[in-house]
Amino acid sequence: MPNNIKEKIQTDLQQVKETGQLRSERIREIVKAAVSQVGSEFRAGSVELRSIVRDAVSAVIETFQEKGSEIKEEVTASIEGVLEGVNSKRHENIAKTQTEIKKLQTQLDSEEEQLQQEVDVILAEIEETGKETSTSTKSVLDSVLNGIKDSEEAAILKKRYAQLQAQLAIVRANLAARYGGRSEEVKDYLEEAKHWYNQARPQAENLAVQVEQKRSQLDDKLGEAGSAIAKRERQLKQSLRELLLAAAELFKEKDHSDKPKLPPS
Repeated sequence: MPNNIKEKIQTDLQQVKETGQLRSERIREIVKAAVSQVGSEFRAGSVELRSIVRDAVSAVIETFQEKGSEIKEEVTASIEGVLEGVNSKRHENIAKTQTEIKKLQTQLDSEEEQLQQEVDVILAEIEETGKETSTSTKSVLDSVLNGIKDSEEAAILKKRYAQLQAQLAIVRANLAARYGGRSEEVKDYLEEAKHWYNQARPQAENLAVQVEQKRSQLDDKLGEAGSAIAKRERQLKQSLRELLLAAAELFKEKDHSDKPKLPPS
């Protein structure tokens, strides 16, 4: 058994290298496995952790030193492996917390729906009572009730909230992919983004043509990111960056379409 993490990584790399199957994905996994065994035991920024990181990266550099300056891919894989290894335990905790948040969100959605149903019943009873009043009073009552039921501001706020939640989920997917999150974690964030995106999505007939095109592009990029996860492609980070930009641009267009139209002067 090697005496330190550097020797461990170099030994594993050399064994796989001799088989001719040492690709960047395998380098990342080797570094991640070695670092995760000890990295979570040390505090971030500590001398011990810095030493582990330095040894892990230098182990890869020394193993491929015969390639000279053309080792960018290997160095990138080693750094990604270090990040995943050091943060593996924290990402497990994040995944557990995210699961708990989803349960709470489901409970909140259910309670809000029940509240809305109760409000609808009360408004219906008030509307029924109004039928027994004078015509003028009924007219005022109907106007007030319609204003409460058809609050455009409330609808826009709900849509805006869903938009922000969708964008936040995409941001989290980007961070997880960039800083060592598991593929399942990234996939969960994308599913969450899709859920909130569908909540924010207005009916197609209310969309301008250019907004509909951007919506279609976002659908495509959500699919591309999901495929990249399934195939473990290195293109995942690029797909997620494009997805984030597409979401930001789409929701910007939606913001303009949500603004109430002012009557002509």
